[in-house]
Amino acid sequence: MTMSAKKRSAKARANASVKSFNYSTSPLLAAPTPPWRSKLLVALVGLGFALLLGRAVYVQIIDAPFFLKQGEIRYGHTIELPASRGRIVDRNGLILAASVPAPSIWAIPKDLDGDARSRARLAILLDMTSAALEARLADNPNFVWLRRQVDENVAKAVRDLGVKGIHEVREYKRKYPEGEAAAHVVGFTNVEDRGQEGVELAFQKELAGRDGTRRVIKDRLGRVIEDVGDSTAPVEGQDIGLAVDSKVQFFAYQRIRDAVAANKAKAGSVVVLDAQTGEVLALANFPSYSPSDRKNLTGAQLRNRALTDTFEPGSTMKPFVAAWALETGRVTPTTVIQTAPGKMTLTGSTITDSHPHGNLTVTEVIQKSSNVGAVRMAMMFTPREMWELYSSVGFGQKPQLGFPGVVTGRLRPYKSWRPIEQATMSYGYGLSASLFQIAHAYSVFAHDGELIPVTLTRPLGSGPAPLASGIRVLSPKTAATIRDMLHLVTLPGGTAPKAQVIGYSVGGKSGTAYKQEGASYATKKYRAWFVGMAPIAHPRIIVAVMVDEPTAGKYFGGDVAAPVFSEVVQQTLRMMGVQPDLDVKAQIVSRDIPAEEESF
Repeated sequence: MTMSAKKRSAKARANASVKSFNYSTSPLLAAPTPPWRSKLLVALVGLGFALLLGRAVYVQIIDAPFFLKQGEIRYGHTIELPASRGRIVDRNGLILAASVPAPSIWAIPKDLDGDARSRARLAILLDMTSAALEARLADNPNFVWLRRQVDENVAKAVRDLGVKGIHEVREYKRKYPEGEAAAHVVGFTNVEDRGQEGVELAFQKELAGRDGTRRVIKDRLGRVIEDVGDSTAPVEGQDIGLAVDSKVQFFAYQRIRDAVAANKAKAGSVVVLDAQTGEVLALANFPSYSPSDRKNLTGAQLRNRALTDTFEPGSTMKPFVAAWALETGRVTPTTVIQTAPGKMTLTGSTITDSHPHGNLTVTEVIQKSSNVGAVRMAMMFTPREMWELYSSVGFGQKPQLGFPGVVTGRLRPYKSWRPIEQATMSYGYGLSASLFQIAHAYSVFAHDGELIPVTLTRPLGSGPAPLASGIRVLSPKTAATIRDMLHLVTLPGGTAPKAQVIGYSVGGKSGTAYKQEGASYATKKYRAWFVGMAPIAHPRIIVAVMVDEPTAGKYFGGDVAAPVFSEVVQQTLRMMGVQPDLDVKAQIVSRDIPAEEESF
């Protein structure tokens, strides 16, 4: 059989086999298909299309704003445009605090590359250990701050490394040109540029201004592609002018710093007030700190002691008692008061002088600081009368200075006073006040019997401040009489000849007190101060000085605080252009005469 014949035979057999198969007898095709199944399938397909159509309507029409917003969130960003913080300037326009641009370094850790050597170099530039850097990068894969407000040279060195994933943003950093000398006045801000202490905190709202905004589109690397929408420009912070004179502030700080060191003291403070306008010219404290470098900062450094620390004012209260006795006609400057034998007993308690004085006039009671003489005058008053006197000059009341941390001090209600308490309050025990309160109270003597308001601020670019008008407490005649008594305190026979100033007449009152510890007094811990004014006939300034715990052998206010007063007064009056009112030659000998030992 030929090949073609074989092919025809095989094909014929295949055709016969197909024809012999009966499809109708197949068990798979014999079962009838239910009509509902096809209908269900059609219904499900239709329902699916309906759901898709409904979802499309919901997304595109009904809730379109929501989905548009969600989409924008994924590519659109609002960038804050920080406002530049306002400056703080002194009365002469010299800058005490200002903001300067400062780069901050941040990273996207998931995008970060670079070998171990580059990372180690980065850590060194950012003043971090390699372990600290890696720990910081592990915090968040999308964003971490590496170092805020670095120097420009550091930022440039970081840029030069060329490490992918490291970015830079411009912020503002505060600079404080006067450093630690003005730290307690100016204060400082945190890394977010918010005030934390001093004027920076007190005037946070005015200094901060208001940040602006900018709406942009960014890519996945955080780069700005384009602006969208309107931008809001930042409102720059206001400049704040202070009444403080930075030169007076610096000199006062130097003098109290040196006095604390020379007397091996714990701390010290100086307050300088303009006796005519009530402006605060200086508030200096030691120890201090640098506002730009606050590493290892302690609470002792932060405290503005002139405003926040209270203590029993001691003998500085005696002039007020004498003034009221004069004002009410109970005594005259020449009235003789018996202080012999240098002590007196009241309700079982003994009050003593440093040594017996015998008969003293009212003027001599102040000049020699007799406790017994002050008590005998104080007991002429009712408790209410004496309480009203102390309240009228600001004791027991918070100074209206608008400064954080200002304290009230303590002056108990007169109804609870016992006779011995009234007696001790005449020479400064049983009540408490800050150094600033004492300086302010002495404006009654310096401003012809008026307690003048005080201010720390001054309008920018303003001329000479007007004379202050205060609340009358004493008559001008009584105030002038007390100034004469205070002048004698600084002359031979007084407790503070070291307060004298070459070329200028001065007057004031020294004070020395045991420090209170718990319910009793420490017998070897003292606080010394001096508060006074100059020139004495027409005072221009009031200066108060306090030295806490002098341990170098001297502790009387006339020995420890009065020399600081002298130096600050002389320098301040010269800078203010006040003409000398004394012959220099007549003063040189009297400054070396030993001081009268003070009773405390």
